[in-house]
Amino acid sequence: MNKANVLIIDDEAAIRKLLEITLESNEYVPLQAASAKEGLALAASHPPELVLLDLGLPDMSGHMVLQQLREWYTHPVIILSVQSSEEDIVKALDNGANDYLVKPFRTGELLARIRSALRANAMEGVDPTLRYGRLEIDLAAHSVRLDGEPVKLTATEYNLLALLARNEGKVLTHQYLLREVWGPGYISQSQYLRVFIAQLRKKIEHDPNRPEYILTESGVGYRFIGKE
Repeated sequence: MNKANVLIIDDEAAIRKLLEITLESNEYVPLQAASAKEGLALAASHPPELVLLDLGLPDMSGHMVLQQLREWYTHPVIILSVQSSEEDIVKALDNGANDYLVKPFRTGELLARIRSALRANAMEGVDPTLRYGRLEIDLAAHSVRLDGEPVKLTATEYNLLALLARNEGKVLTHQYLLREVWGPGYISQSQYLRVFIAQLRKKIEHDPNRPEYILTESGVGYRFIGKE
């Protein structure tokens, strides 16, 4: 059983009810808040394993709530919002959101994102060998195998793949990837990222044109999906 506490911060009663039913039927424990103030107070008094956060709150911008949460809260935050602009999505992800779903969303997809975020959070601080179907990444040895055979990667290719895999299921923005792999002076050099993503796909994907591991989030960044 999951039994993870999930805090819903959303001013729409119908959305909160839908989420409550969905979470309870999948053995999560929902907590609810209808405003930013109530949500921040509840997060502090009963810290949940995950937060579902709406951006359009009546008393404070959801972006500000996220920033305040990230001053101390280290567990996953998933944004659920009608705001679908690239600017809002990138801003939320860069401010520390683990994922972003645009309303209306499919409950099956939401549950998959919740499972992925909780799984990735549980693995933080651990350097295991990550196994995803045909793909095996040994973070301690800095080595990669595909179907049991070594995959020859450059140092940059490995660093990029390891960063994506350690954040399985989470959308990593172009700017974040460029800053973490190449350094802050490269955050506008998106062509670097496109070239190295293409090279990685040629080496680990069964069909680079239809990737299963490294997925593109158009205009935002990339998401690594582990194949169990």
